[in-house]
Amino acid sequence: MATTTAPDAGLAQTLRRLYFVRFAFALVWAGLLFATASSLGPVSIALLVLYPLFDVAAAGFDARSARAGKPIAALYVNVAISLLAAAGLAVAASSGIPDVLRVWGGWAIVAGLVQLVVGVTRRGLGGQWPMILSGAISVVAGASFVLRATMDGATLRALAGYATLGGVFFLVSALRLGRGRTAQEQ
Repeated sequence: MATTTAPDAGLAQTLRRLYFVRFAFALVWAGLLFATASSLGPVSIALLVLYPLFDVAAAGFDARSARAGKPIAALYVNVAISLLAAAGLAVAASSGIPDVLRVWGGWAIVAGLVQLVVGVTRRGLGGQWPMILSGAISVVAGASFVLRATMDGATLRALAGYATLGGVFFLVSALRLGRGRTAQEQ
């Protein structure tokens, strides 16, 4: 049974801290969006653009921390996709909630696929099954946002639920990374 190597252990601890920060951000963001989700106003628009920008910062930090790791290219793809999503959301907000849901849904699908790839690549670190599951759920959720955009009475509240669930997956992964278990046990 092989244990995690020293560089992998350092990366695991860095990811653990990053995942705790992402959990806290997701919960605060979701609460604020839920409180303002009935319409597209200045606060909700700012929140919508802020979420993918935070993802850019988190993925960039992750990529710099994992310099020797395999998922670097996927993390930089995530940075590019999230930058496009932030710009797309800013533009879509002028057209209404259905267009916001379409842009968010497309972003969730692609970002979920990237998260799935990164999680699979990192499964030897341990604690990545929540990330793999979260990536898969993101793809399904993204498709549901695109579908929801076609329905009457579409709101932004589902995005708050999406962020909360994603935050919970980051928390679970952080806790699993902190156990110091062997890669085979994870």
